Parts: sequence; structure tokens; C-alpha cells
Amino acid sequence: MPKALPLLDVSSPVCCAPVSAGPIGHEDAVEIALRLKALADPVRIRLLSLLLTSDDGEVRTGDLAAATGVAESTTSHHLGRLREAGMIESERRGMSVFHRARGSAIDALRAALDPNCCT
Repeated sequence: MPKALPLLDVSSPVCCAPVSAGPIGHEDAVEIALRLKALADPVRIRLLSLLLTSDDGEVRTGDLAAATGVAESTTSHHLGRLREAGMIESERRGMSVFHRARGSAIDALRAALDPNCCT
């Protein structure tokens, strides 16, 4: 059984030297791993894709559940994991919760993995 990662506050974007800049320390590796672990699920990748490509920049939980074909309670669970990792933000308005991707967190993770990725 794999060793569990520690619980850390990963709500802010990862901020460390790119892994290609040289060997990184344990703490930086854990920060990157926690964010990647939050993305290591096909439903979460789809949810993030839907949020990133939304015309309005935000989507209701129910609409995300319908688009992925996953129950709304399961969708909420996955969104919670993405929120804990700092990848999305959520805002309750009346009876609905709207979600939007945090581009800065995604860009920071991309830069930590490969600063030459998308230049």
C-alpha cells in the first residue's frame, strides 16, 4: 500500500523552482504531488476542462454533473477535492453553487513541471 501524503494547505498556487531546474527538495515535491493527486482522476480532469472552456467562466454544480454524467453528490465531492488543491473557486448564490477554474494555480503548476511548456 502506498504511503499517504501529508495534509498541507495547498489552496494557494504552488511556488517552487521548476523540477527541471535541478533536484527539488522534499517539501516542494510534496506540494506538487498533492496538487497532481487532486488531478489524478478522469472525472476531475473533465470537470476542470469544462470550467476552463466555459463561455461564462463559471458553471453550476448541477450543470457539471449533467455534463459528466456523474451524480451531483459525486460531482460535489470531486469539486471539493479540486477546491482543496486550489485549482477552483466556488461561490454559493441562493440554492446554486457556481465554480470557476483558478488559472493562476494551474499556470503555477504548469511552470513548476516545465517552465518551457507553453511559451
